[in-house]
Amino acid sequence: MRVKVTVNGRRHQADDVWEGESLLYLLRERLGLPGSKNACEQGECGSCTVRLDGVPVCACLVAAGQAEGRDVVTVEGLADHARRRDGATPSDPGGTPLAQARRWTPREAGLSPVQQAFIDAGAVQCGFCTPGLLVAADELLERLPEPSDADIREALAGNLCRCTGYEKILDAVRLAAARRPAPASAPAPIRGGGPGGGTTGGTGGGTTGGTGGGTGPRGDGGAR
Repeated sequence: MRVKVTVNGRRHQADDVWEGESLLYLLRERLGLPGSKNACEQGECGSCTVRLDGVPVCACLVAAGQAEGRDVVTVEGLADHARRRDGATPSDPGGTPLAQARRWTPREAGLSPVQQAFIDAGAVQCGFCTPGLLVAADELLERLPEPSDADIREALAGNLCRCTGYEKILDAVRLAAARRPAPASAPAPIRGGGPGGGTTGGTGGGTTGGTGGGTGPRGDGGAR
């Protein structure tokens, strides 16, 4: 079976893929990307976590054939993925080259914000579980830029670590969230459009879409 898949922004083709082959095997043995770790092979430990079409999955439980035509992000491409998401120029506009991913080093490739936060918070010990934790944490912060502790625990519930006791890992995710740049400020409202000195569409000092001080379309002060 031939499988065509986009890994870290680049198209790849694997030939002679056998029917029961996992995505983890394809990544590690066929494409030479060892970042996703092979541990339990039962989807219990999370050390093989990758993103499949944006969703964190255990690569050991996904058949290689299921990745046909889909997009995979591994820990080797996390820094470029973060740069693309944040609007910065990636190291290679065509995605992370396979040869570069295979010889990945922090100095050459740079680090994503969550990778740097794990280092700064001391959240890495043996490192075996770290790739899966990084991928899961990065997806969480993309989805919820300001997660609560409950959000963090839920997002990382499928990732086991036998070294750190988890507190440093939680610290790292909190640190990465705190370092995220603040959203761009909204343009100044046009004055004089509403009764009582308010702004466009507001009543009693509210802004667009709100009544009495709301800011977003929900009118509850939350920009969502």
